[in-house]
Amino acid sequence: MESQWGDGGSVDLDDTRLEELSPQPLLTRDYETRPALVYERLRQQHGPVAPVDLLGVPAWLVLGYREALQVLQDNDGFPKGLENWRARSEGRVPADWPLGPSLEVNHILIQGGPGYRPLRTAWDVALKPFQDPRHPQAKRLKAAVTAYADELITLVGQGGKTGVADLSAQFSRPLPLMVASHLLGFPGSQGDDALMDMWRVLDAGPDAEAALERLLATLAELAATKLEKPGDDFPSYLLAAHPDLSLDHLARELFMLLGMTSDHVGILISNTVVEVISGEGSVRASLSAGMVREAMNRSVMRKPPLVNFVPRFAAEDAPLGNYTIRAGDPVWVSSAAAHADPLFADHVASGTTISTRAHLSWGAGPRQCPARELASTVAAAGVGRLFERFDYLDLALPADQLPWRSSPFMRGLRSLPVRYELSSAPARPSANGPGPEAAEEVLPDQSARQRSSLWRYLTGLIRGGR
Repeated sequence: MESQWGDGGSVDLDDTRLEELSPQPLLTRDYETRPALVYERLRQQHGPVAPVDLLGVPAWLVLGYREALQVLQDNDGFPKGLENWRARSEGRVPADWPLGPSLEVNHILIQGGPGYRPLRTAWDVALKPFQDPRHPQAKRLKAAVTAYADELITLVGQGGKTGVADLSAQFSRPLPLMVASHLLGFPGSQGDDALMDMWRVLDAGPDAEAALERLLATLAELAATKLEKPGDDFPSYLLAAHPDLSLDHLARELFMLLGMTSDHVGILISNTVVEVISGEGSVRASLSAGMVREAMNRSVMRKPPLVNFVPRFAAEDAPLGNYTIRAGDPVWVSSAAAHADPLFADHVASGTTISTRAHLSWGAGPRQCPARELASTVAAAGVGRLFERFDYLDLALPADQLPWRSSPFMRGLRSLPVRYELSSAPARPSANGPGPEAAEEVLPDQSARQRSSLWRYLTGLIRGGR
């Protein structure tokens, strides 16, 4: 068989079955520290699609931008849904496979089959009030981002008007979790224990399994509350749009929103901050011209938070890259590798404040992330507020020495140490933001805040840094 390349040339397709190959492990120390080199090595050896070993399970990794679009846009040819995974149905995926738990929690990002379409429609309906800027809920959401950002920045300032802070732990990670708690409709600071458990799950430490159990139980309890007494929040809207959802299923959807969106947004905020303060002066100046999203676009082009999408599965034997992908084979699209594909990257202009929007950070095609506008709004508002409140921000480490954490799906900074000088002007809503009365609506009273586990943790960071 032959595969046609865009330049008119052709190569012989390799028909060797995935399980007969001897793929090299992907998730190595090299991958953690220098993923770009790993992608390039695979590209040189295999072309735009490479066989890899994911902690003992073979899979295809899509490295080419064109091939990534082909898979993402063809939902019939490469559907989601673990029921389509041949090796799994044949019992060849180990029961203790480390990636199993994250893929077995069946929710909007994982689900395939006939149940997906009504679920996606319900998600789109439930998210619309928060993503449509004309809607009161969208305005309240922006008030929440501004209010929570000001709380976190003011807390950093308790360590001194000037100093050193870890903007990842003290701003980028807690902010989207606090906003997610607002979206889920947790009363006051009641959701803070859930937020701390979400952190433990995302960090995959020794207490992650117990944290996941607690978190799912908390979300199931929240789902039951919303069923009995709906509010102006995402779970209530999702239940109204999809009344057949069981409480267990709703809890899984809330888990996805809380985990995936918050981790993605937190990494996006940190990466954008690095993009701005390590770039040329024109980049920082462009923020005042309302170009925060352009800085975000440049950031996700170079360092997308979601580096590898959850797997899809070939519906039938199909050529892809230099290989024949067999029906039921798992296909993982790497947005990070696709962005670095020379056939794509060489056509992306650099050194400009105007960025390309052709990145794959939110996916592409009919299963593009339903919350992409919501997540972008939260990240942009958070980054904008940060640079409004600080007169000076600079990296406390050289950019190439910042510590990264990698997982099969996400890649973000372990910490973001910065030197800062807080503005002497008092916190106030930005010119285009909501008024102070709107901010007061979303903040819990201070005594409740001070009792919360999240706030005790953040306050401990300030005390520990002195």
